[in-house]
Amino acid sequence: MDCLFCKIVKGEVESKKIYEDEQVMAILDAYPNVNGHTLIIPKKHYEDFLAMPEELVGHIHEVAKKISPILIKEMDAECFSLRVNYGTTQAIKHFHLHLLPNYDGQKRPLMDKDKVYEAIKKAM
Repeated sequence: MDCLFCKIVKGEVESKKIYEDEQVMAILDAYPNVNGHTLIIPKKHYEDFLAMPEELVGHIHEVAKKISPILIKEMDAECFSLRVNYGTTQAIKHFHLHLLPNYDGQKRPLMDKDKVYEAIKKAM
């Protein structure tokens, strides 16, 4: 399988991992839209949420509940958004949940990825 996220899970492709358990991994997006843009991906390959067991969907949201307050605090955000792309809007055909810190509608310049990673990892 030539899936980028499967390769990240296997350690074949580097990532900025901020969380991991037996079912999922959370990584910083390599091409973030905002500071702290995080992806939660299941370790097992599922193309989209329709193929996933309900328990895994719930677990991913529980992980999002753990990570989101840290992203808000460390990225000095006002709030956050959860986003799932499906179909043609899904660039990588491996389910992933986007966690996007928000700044009350204002665009902030992107920080150095290593500094973002260090701040979040330290707070985890």
